[in-house]
Amino acid sequence: MSFNIVVLAKQVPDTHNVGKDAMKADGTVNRAALPAIFNPEDLNALEQALRIKDKFPGTTVSLLSMGPVRAAKILREGLYRGADKGYLLSGREFAGSDSLATSYALSCAIKKMGKVDMIICGRQAIDGDTAQTGPQVAEKMGFPQITYTEEILDVTKKAITVKRRVERGVEVLKGKLPIVITVNGTAAPCRPRNAKRLMKYKYAKTATERQTSGTDYIDEDHSYLILNEWGANDIDHDPKWLGLGGSPTKVKSIQSVVFTAKESKKITADDVEIEEMMKELIANHTIG
Repeated sequence: MSFNIVVLAKQVPDTHNVGKDAMKADGTVNRAALPAIFNPEDLNALEQALRIKDKFPGTTVSLLSMGPVRAAKILREGLYRGADKGYLLSGREFAGSDSLATSYALSCAIKKMGKVDMIICGRQAIDGDTAQTGPQVAEKMGFPQITYTEEILDVTKKAITVKRRVERGVEVLKGKLPIVITVNGTAAPCRPRNAKRLMKYKYAKTATERQTSGTDYIDEDHSYLILNEWGANDIDHDPKWLGLGGSPTKVKSIQSVVFTAKESKKITADDVEIEEMMKELIANHTIG
């Protein structure tokens, strides 16, 4: 028994370094002004997929990302950690996409990839925090979905059982395949790079990267170094649902919020000082 798993991964700006140039005039993120990283919860999702691959030999884990050519970097990161294939959806037609346009484009690409048993992704991306893309992909694919997953407990040919983190505890749910699973940041962290896989895949590139570097030709023995790169013309789509034109969400402003204390009080380990502090906190309803 084996499975065909697609992991949705996004290269995101590091939101710990948001500055005045973080947003363009049209309300989209100025990604060139921020360091780019692998979306953290997508790494948690990748680990869950790789655990299934470990348990069921023959399982294929494919990474799918939408973004500029530089997003191929996270596809290589996925290959270093155990993924089998990388797919990059890239082109001007996808620029400015919100979660609705993104989920539409991703679902079109997944349909082109063929039969899929599971689509696994992070709960949300740190640049938007909407937690909408995974569920929207499920709707567009016509698949059931389980969100806020913390651990995949069991998989059979027809169903999957997961532990789901909710506000007041955990749930254990079972869903039919094919299915979309979104994974929390509280799930197991992704395994580190494998040294042998890093040496094997460090020269894996998309067609655009190969042309830029002057290494456009790859022989059959090194076909594993090909990262699939698709544009809008490579997927079956309706142009009106792509990019900025297909995105009803408009961002008016973005800012970095830093919390600072107006006043502070230092106390020692003295019992009297601690007791006085407790009385003060109870009196102003901070606690109690």
